[in-house]
Amino acid sequence: MQGISNFEFPVSKYKKIFKKWLPVDWYNGGMEHTTLHLLYSRFWHKFLFDIGVVPTVEPYVKRTSHGLILAADGEKMSKSKGNVVNPDNIIETVGADSLRLYEMFMGPFSEAIAWNTQNIAGVRRFIERVYALLYKTEDKKSEGTILSLMHQTIKKVGDDIEAMKFNTAISQMMIFLNALEKEKIIPKNAYTTLVRLLAPFAPHVTEEIWGLLGGRKSVHKELWPLYDEEKMRAMVVTIVVQVNGKVRDQFMASRDESEV
Repeated sequence: MQGISNFEFPVSKYKKIFKKWLPVDWYNGGMEHTTLHLLYSRFWHKFLFDIGVVPTVEPYVKRTSHGLILAADGEKMSKSKGNVVNPDNIIETVGADSLRLYEMFMGPFSEAIAWNTQNIAGVRRFIERVYALLYKTEDKKSEGTILSLMHQTIKKVGDDIEAMKFNTAISQMMIFLNALEKEKIIPKNAYTTLVRLLAPFAPHVTEEIWGLLGGRKSVHKELWPLYDEEKMRAMVVTIVVQVNGKVRDQFMASRDESEV
């Protein structure tokens, strides 16, 4: 068996490729496999760096871990226990977007959360409500509270995606949807903004909506909406109440109102 001392690797052949792709910007792994992930990625990368194969001492700039999805009773899912969830059955019932959205909405990304199939109905209704607004949309500009809330939502969703706070990003879009539903006529720019923000979370239905709105290319190829700090300011703001990362309530308050 050839020893490590005689190990040869065509470094020059892959040097440009390694230089282009390393280090990885962001590495995410399961919480239950943290040790193995670190062994497979970080340990072996450092070994390859020591022997001059890769150009960077670290394999990635940032590493995060996602929490476990537990069974409904709080136990770890296992085939031997017969408590696993078959996604195919859920997709046939409520669609892939509902499943995808629920997984991101059910709680903080890094924490263990118990699965509850009944709660998927809530995100399914959210998708249906977004779709229904298509038929109330007219080509007019947003103004007042809707304009301010639109820019607040753009910032909140963008910031939360970067921080992997997907559940609160969805909560903000639900707040925006609630406000739009109270309008007799939905400004088209507000609605298209909501659709573009929702696209990474519910890619299939937003693609269909975008086509019905007259989009000439995929919604996933559209530019991400930009927010305006000045337009974010409003006399009335929505206060979201969260406990342990979960949204419990929300209420409206004047921007000038004191904390007491």
